[in-house]
Formats: sequence, C-alpha cells, structure tokens
Amino acid sequence: MTNRENVLRALRRENPERVPFEFVLCPSKIEEFKKRTGESDYQEYYNFPIRYVELNPTTKKTDFTVFYEELPQDAQLLSWNPEWGVMTVKGTVAHFERMFHPMEKFTTVEEIKNYPFPDFNEEYRWTGFKEKVDSLKENDLIAVAFMQMTIFEVAWYLRGMENLLIDMVCNQEMAEVLLDEITEIRMGMAEKYARYGIDILMLGDDVSSQQDMIMDPGLWRRFLKPRLAKVIASAKAANPDILIFYHGDGNLQKIIPDLIEIGVEILNPVQPECMDPILIKKLYGDKLTLWGTLGTQTTLPFGTPEEVKQKCKELIETVGKGGGLLLAPTHTIEPEVPWENIQAFIDAAKEYGAKK
Repeated sequence: MTNRENVLRALRRENPERVPFEFVLCPSKIEEFKKRTGESDYQEYYNFPIRYVELNPTTKKTDFTVFYEELPQDAQLLSWNPEWGVMTVKGTVAHFERMFHPMEKFTTVEEIKNYPFPDFNEEYRWTGFKEKVDSLKENDLIAVAFMQMTIFEVAWYLRGMENLLIDMVCNQEMAEVLLDEITEIRMGMAEKYARYGIDILMLGDDVSSQQDMIMDPGLWRRFLKPRLAKVIASAKAANPDILIFYHGDGNLQKIIPDLIEIGVEILNPVQPECMDPILIKKLYGDKLTLWGTLGTQTTLPFGTPEEVKQKCKELIETVGKGGGLLLAPTHTIEPEVPWENIQAFIDAAKEYGAKK
C-alpha cells in the first residue's frame, strides 16, 4: 500500500496499514530542523504526503487603504491572505499579527456590496490547477485545498469581531449580506476545487473558546450552519469522493452532530485540553475521522519524551483503532517545544502506528 493510499484509507476509516502522522513547524522550529538535519523541507524529509495546491496570483490591483481612517506606518496586508484587504502589524512573535478591519466603520449594506472582494473564481486564477493536482497524485502525494477561515473568520476579519457579533443580534441584515457575499465566493471555489480533483477540502472557522462557543449555538445554526452546508454541497455535487475537513479550535462538542449532518468527515484539531478524543471517537467514530488529538498546551511542550510517547501510544490504540485518526499536534509546534519531544512523537508514531 502506498503512502497516499494508506492516508486516504485512514481518513475514510477503512482500516489502514498504519496510522499516518504529520505536524506543522513555526518559523523558528523550521530553522532548528534545518540546522539539525541539513535539509530544507521537513515535509519531504519525514515523508508527509500532504501538499497544498494554490491558485494563480491575482492580477487585480486594489488600494485597500481607502477603507481605513487611520493606520500605523508599518501596517501591511495580511501576509498569508492579502486579497481580502485586511491590514496588519506584525507582533513580537513572527507568525502572529495585529489586525485592522476594513469594514469596521461600515453602516450600510450598500458599502458591503460595493467592497472589492477577491476574484478567486475568475478563470485565469485556475489555469494549470488540474495539472498541478494530477502531478501530485502521480507522485504518491495528496492534493489539499486550504480554504479555512471559510466564512465566519473572514467576516470578522473584515468587519471586526465585536461588530459582527452585534450585527448577528441587532443588525441582522448587515450580517446576512456580508456572510452571503463570502459564501458565494466560497461555493464557487469549493466547486472548482472538487471538479479539478482535490483530495481534501480544508474548511474551518474558529467559533469556540476552550470553555464554550463564542456565540450561542442557536446563532451558529441560524447564520453559519446553512452557509457552510452550501459550501460543502457545492463541493460534493462536483465530486462526491472529495473529503471534507473542518478545522475549529476549542470546544466544538455542541455542534459536532451538526457538522456531521452537513457533510463534515474529518474534524481537526480535537484539543484534548477541552475535548476528550477517546470520547469523541466513541460517540462519532463511525462517521468522523479525527486529525490532531495531541495537546500542544500540555503533553507536547511540557511532558517528558517518554510521556509524549505514551500519550501517542494511547491515542493510536484507541482513537486510531480501525482507522479514523491522523495523529498530529493540535496546533503549529511553537518555539518552546523541546526537539526531543518532537522526535519522541515521530518515534512513537512509527513504532506504535504500524498494524501489528
């Protein structure tokens, strides 16, 4: 069984030969990896088959500064997703930023409708996309489309968190129009990703803290669930075999049945600090694959290497039984994580993840 076949079997809960694993390193950890190994690509070095396929760059030129009354001198467009017009200032840690919101002062739906939204669905953005997907598959890799910050997060990036939540209660037309504009864009993208053969469509919105949801579940069901369902349906209509991944930090237990109902097949990251992965597996393991489950606030940064190995063993033998687990830390591996613990994670995944 090839690496690609094994991962897809695990994600489809089809009794793989071994439990797949992966992780994401923050910039300082990438530099540490390079110094330790002499290599530049940790995904290739550790044989992680997940590869993201990106659209062609936009040719659209927009001056987003006109939507801000005042900006710091060092403000710049959001580095990893500049096309929405969200401005940021870098924080003290390289991969965190302070945001400014272009729709923060909007008072009418006309202002939202006239905003220069991204042109993700223009055909020139997709030229050569299918060829890139096909090439990955031919090389035993898994083609992934990253469309997290699917609806809610983009909406609050644009409007501001407080404004958006107030709109959802007190000014619902503003919320509806903004969410609909984003949903239409995402539906078009989802359809194209699926039609061009993407294996995994990565969706997600952080709608919870580690204690509870950011909003009442009823508000989520009113404003976000039906729109997320439309995005998923667009993908599945184009390619029923595409796997639907949903990322949501924090405690999602109140809406897991809803996510399953609308077509989510893979849940990430399943933080053990606020959700018990073994219980989630027991309750939903026949319908849901878990991607993550190893705590990045507890075991990975602060455990001993042996504790990391034992936790991985437990997760593999419970959550990973029969498939349905891609073992991974629940967040980017941050600077304080000892390299010995990262190595313990890798060793445990290889030692305990193979089918006995």
